[in-house]
Formats: sequence, structure tokens, C-alpha cells
Amino acid sequence: MTAFRAFCAVRPTKEKAESIAALPYDVVDRAEARVIGEKNPDSFLHVDRAEMDLDPSIDLYDPAVYQQARLNLDNLQKNGSMIQDQKPNYYIYELTRKGKTQTGIVGCCSIDDYMNDIIKKHELTRADKEQDRINHVDVCDANTGPIYLAAKYPQELKDLLADWKAAHPAEYDFTAEDDIIHRVWVIDGEAEIAKIAETFGNEIPCVYIADGHHRAASAVKVGLKRREEHPGYTGEEEFNFFLSVVFPYDELTILAYNRVVKDLNGLDGKAFVGALKFNYEMMAMPGFPCLPVEKHCMGMYLEGDWYHLRAYEDVYAKQDVVGQLDVSILQNKVLSPVLGIEDPRTSQRIKFVGGSHPLKELAQMAEETGGVAFAMYPTSMDDLMQIADESKLMPPKSTWFEPKLRSGLFIHKLS
Repeated sequence: MTAFRAFCAVRPTKEKAESIAALPYDVVDRAEARVIGEKNPDSFLHVDRAEMDLDPSIDLYDPAVYQQARLNLDNLQKNGSMIQDQKPNYYIYELTRKGKTQTGIVGCCSIDDYMNDIIKKHELTRADKEQDRINHVDVCDANTGPIYLAAKYPQELKDLLADWKAAHPAEYDFTAEDDIIHRVWVIDGEAEIAKIAETFGNEIPCVYIADGHHRAASAVKVGLKRREEHPGYTGEEEFNFFLSVVFPYDELTILAYNRVVKDLNGLDGKAFVGALKFNYEMMAMPGFPCLPVEKHCMGMYLEGDWYHLRAYEDVYAKQDVVGQLDVSILQNKVLSPVLGIEDPRTSQRIKFVGGSHPLKELAQMAEETGGVAFAMYPTSMDDLMQIADESKLMPPKSTWFEPKLRSGLFIHKLS
């Protein structure tokens, strides 16, 4: 069963919550982060992307970046913008996007559960990205961004959250610049705290990483490092746990993770289309952006026109759950053999675009380089959980979760 415990969060004051809350560090690039930081001195990106406060030429992984992050985090507490709760609590984090709401619990998961596969994964991590977050967590002595988890919630747990929200005012309630509504409640009742811990410990056998594989792996490695530094550890120290938000899996929204390839690998448009017809039924849709509405279909933009593609059944029928993913079919039948992209994790010829971006942006990207864009059908939560349960891995960039959790609303100190 899952260990999930309350903690003493460092968090913004009510007045500062909206200005501090920031998008995750990995969904804004260096230039975007600097623009945001210059406009908003409170933005938590000053902690998560601290290079914005240093010379623009500095290497992203320079030790000075992590020291600046620690300084900026400490200053948020020193100037009173953030406070630390004096007793362990759970926190309700509710997000509403386009009228759809998801409600999760913020607490701390165990590094042992991660190592014992009670916390289930579905993606590989990259060593360089891991090391960056290891340095960040270790120097800041804190988990500054929550891991986005999903679980099968018992109804009684959903009822507990609904009852608490109905009986208590929200601690934070604001609408971000992308029109996502963020609400937070502090669960400080002893009976409710005990009930949440008991429910996770007795009725939730596992949780699934939805987003944040690098942050999770890094938090675990920092915890193991601290154990080596403190050989007399008991297992109850904060470094044995990491910041997480657990949502009911059936409330989550996965959008497509689309692809744009910069060129046609030396082929002309006619030859490229011909190569696809071995695996896909194709229909031209000139003038109409093609958004796929069912599994095994995708839209494609090429040389001014949109096409609807449907994979032939014999392409995927005998494949396992990973092989039946549309991103797998595209990789195995098009990207690798036709376009020459063997490893999409490292290729500079492919760009991944989250499904929150309109299709016209995909078309524009393909037009700029004479390449091709693919609008994918979203991966389902059921497929994600089955893949994780079977200890298999998805291709990179298979899922794009919306809405994105804001960083800076909850900080978990390691000591």
C-alpha cells in the first residue's frame, strides 16, 4: 500500500499566492522565463529558473545557478512572502480548465515506495536532466515542484475532500493568465489527516506518475544521498519523502503530444505520401485542419494541405499495449523508416508540441522548414496505467497533461 503523509508546507501568504505561483520550470524555455521574471519579481521561476537573475551567458548547470535559486527561495521567506506551517497538514489542490475540475491531495510520498515500484513509472529519464534537478533540490534543501500523480480514489476519499471544501473557505483562489482556476484548502483537522493517511495506507495499493519523472527520480536520489550522509537515519526524516499531488485518475485530462519534423529526409511530397500508404488509409482534407477523434487516427499537414490518416488494423492488431499507441505506430512506421529519426529523444529534426497549442501553429512550423506536422490522438489514462502496471515504457513525449500544476504554492523542506 501507499505511504502518503502530511507535512509542514512552506507556502505563499494569501496576498502573494497568485503572483508567486508559476508554470513548471520545464514548460518554459530560458528566454520565456527571463521575460516572465522581469515582469514579475515574485514569480517562483526566480527559484526554479534562477539563471534569469544571472548573466545571460552563464551555463544553465553552473553551480552559481543553484546557489542563486537557494538565495531566492530563502529571500521569499525572509521578506514574508512565504510562510511555513507549524504542524503537518494535507492540502487540497483544485484546478479548473474549460469547466472541468480535478481535485487532488498534496502530501509527501516515500522514496522507498518509488524504489519498490509502488509509485509506478512509464517513461525513461535523461541523466543530464536528472542531475540538474538533483543539484537544485540538494542545494535548495527542498522539493520546489510537486510530482503529478494519479490513483484510483475510493469514494470515501472523494467525499472527504468534497465535505472539507464545502465546510471551509479556500486558502487560495485565483485565475491564472491562461484562464486556469486554482484553489487550495488547508486540511488541518486531526481526524481528516488521520483518515487520509489511513486510506492511502490501506486502500490505495499504488500510485502512477502522470508527469514529473525527472523530478521524482531526482528527489529520490537526493533522499538516498542524505541517507548516506546520515547513517543513523530512522526513515522518518523529511529527506525520506518528496512533494507530490495525487489526483483521481478519472478526473485527469490528457491532450495529444503532437510532432513536427523539419524536413522530409530528402523525399519530395509525392514520394513521402506514397511511403505512408503501406500503413495508413489516407484522405485529403484541403483547407480543413484535421483533429483526430479516435484511436489509431491522426492528422497530417504537408505542403499546404491537411490529411486524415487511419492506421490499417494489421499494423497494430498483434502489438502489445505500447505497440498499439499511436505515437508508437508513427515512430515505428513513419518517423524511423521513412524520415530517418531513429531516436526522437535526441534528434534535432523533430519538435514536440503540446496539445494545448492550436493546429494552425503546427502547420506554421511545418511551413517554415518545408517539413511535416502530425496531430496525434491523445493517449488514454487506462493505457498509461496498464503500461506502468506491466513495467513497460512509453515512447518519449506520449502524454501532455492539462492543466499544468503551478510551482511555488507548496514547498517541502528536506531538513
